Amino acid sequence: MTVAELRQLPAPEKLKIIEALWADLAADADSFESPAWHGEALRKTEVALAAGQIEVLDWQEAKKELRARFE
Repeated sequence: MTVAELRQLPAPEKLKIIEALWADLAADADSFESPAWHGEALRKTEVALAAGQIEVLDWQEAKKELRARFE
């Protein structure tokens, strides 16, 4: 599938592809290194969470909200 074909897919199909790609990458997470910016983003999120500045959602609930937003 080409990038042009991916762009033409509806949002729910794109989300399914993203989930499948993420599951595949996560299964072999030791084979690649996260970029430096990712560690910084995680640190900023931890600080915001500790300060009560962000809402925490259960992963299943977060997926429901994302699917509702993009379907």
